Amino acid sequence: MVEADRRLLVAGVDEAGRGPLAGPVFAAAVILDPQRLPDGIDDSKRLSADARARLEPLIMDVAIGYAVAAASALEIDALNILQATMLAMRRAIVALDPAPARALIDGNRCPTELPCKAIAIVGGDASEPSIAAASILAKVGRDRALEALDGQWPGYGFARHKGYPTREHLAALRALGPCPEHRRSFRPVRELIQRRPR
Repeated sequence: MVEADRRLLVAGVDEAGRGPLAGPVFAAAVILDPQRLPDGIDDSKRLSADARARLEPLIMDVAIGYAVAAASALEIDALNILQATMLAMRRAIVALDPAPARALIDGNRCPTELPCKAIAIVGGDASEPSIAAASILAKVGRDRALEALDGQWPGYGFARHKGYPTREHLAALRALGPCPEHRRSFRPVRELIQRRPR
């Protein structure tokens, strides 16, 4: 791609998994061709799991570039969830090939130390197709990771609730205690650790 074309490339960036008690936070960055938008693309939260699964390969097929990255539960505990989210977003943007000239970030903050200009857009996953595409890739990638963790750490139900604080998950936490994928800085996990006998 010639340099003049690179100056026109805009990436949409979004995250998935800020609220769960376990597992990594994911982020994706997607550069879409405005002339080749997949039908049905929308904020991942508005789509069913089946719709997201259908759209993921379509987005990957038509995207000029895409990257998916994560920050681990250990990084979340070390940095806090906001900074870990920014780290995952930065990793996704840096991994893009070709590199974008600008990144549109869903939310009200942008990661620092980026290789391009960035603009925060509140509700961007509902208004910018590239951010919606990123939200789908991040969500599908994270769900797949939690399904894999379900096999590593059976008994918690990760494949069903994806680490969110459901009644089932909280009951499993009380019965089994936290596993290495639990975010110890999150209050329900932290309080459980404090209450358990040493």
